[in-house]
This record gives sequence, structure tokens and C-alpha cells, in this order.
Amino acid sequence: MMNAQDIKNGTCIRLDGRLYFCVEFLHVKPGKGNTFMRTKLKDVVDGRVIERRFNIGEKLEDVRVERRPYQYLYADGGDDIFMNQETFDQVPINKELVTGAQFMKEGDIVEVVSDASTNTVLYAEMPIKTILKITYTEPGLKGDTATNTLKPATVETGATVKVPLFINEGELIEVDTRDGSYVGRVKA
Repeated sequence: MMNAQDIKNGTCIRLDGRLYFCVEFLHVKPGKGNTFMRTKLKDVVDGRVIERRFNIGEKLEDVRVERRPYQYLYADGGDDIFMNQETFDQVPINKELVTGAQFMKEGDIVEVVSDASTNTVLYAEMPIKTILKITYTEPGLKGDTATNTLKPATVETGATVKVPLFINEGELIEVDTRDGSYVGRVKA
């Protein structure tokens, strides 16, 4: 158990039978009344963000989580198979629990967050930026750099990314895995 005033960003708590990560907190000391903590909590399972207020001294059930690097091996139906980098155990993780899964290619290292007491996987997340090769896009024309116009491009994982007109097939680009946006061109 922990006190409400000990909540920080990244703290995991169990509330109403669900697991939540604190994404934002504020220690509020009003002119009248008691001090309290105003928090934004993200549900581990469905990703919903809720706002919750806790009185100082209120007891909360904290959950100890572990973050470990896992290597993506292959897809197997609705699951992705990952290998623990330390023990070399293979673990299936549901595709819905992996953030940025559409940009994941074999051999990528992801961070898997699990509940330390039950060893259940809470979620896995790709690095924020990844480098992918363009497998198909309409050919670009020389001099198409003046406008901010974007065109669709298919990358090696099969996902579609909006890229500038001057990007051609076979080039390497950097993609933000959180929202699938184009970051920049990568020199090979």
C-alpha cells in the first residue's frame, strides 16, 4: 500500500479491480479545505484516460511492474511471439497489447511491461522512432519540395505512411510509431 501523495508519473496502481498508470499528477493546496492530489490515470487494458482526485493520506494499492527488453520473432495468428533478451524464453503477446505493432519487423526490440507479482504482461511498446524501407509509392518528381503535400507510401511491414512527394521507392525513412507520422529521410 502507498499513500496518495506518493503518486508520480509512471506509478502503477490497482483501482476498482483495474490497473492504471499515472500519466499526470498535481499536488493541490487550496486556500480552504484539505490538500489533495489531482491525477490523470491511463487504463492498462483499453488505454482510456480518467481523471481522479485523491485526498492526502488516502491509501492506494500499488503494483510493482517490470520493464524488460524483448525481441520480436514472428506473428502467430492473433499473437506476436517475443523472446526475452535475458532468459531466451519465448512469450506470446496479443497484438492489441503492442503499441505501434503495425510498424514492427522481425528482430525489433520492444519494451515489455509486466506485473511483477503475477508475471502477466500488461503491454509492450515499440521504440518511439523506427527506420523502415519504402516498398511502394508513386514516383517523385525532381523539385517537388516546395509544398507540404503528402502522398501515401507502403513500408516493409505493410503499413501505410504519408510521406512528402520527393520520397521514392526503396528509400529508408524514420517513422514515429505512436501516430505513424513521417519523421525524416535516413541516409543509407
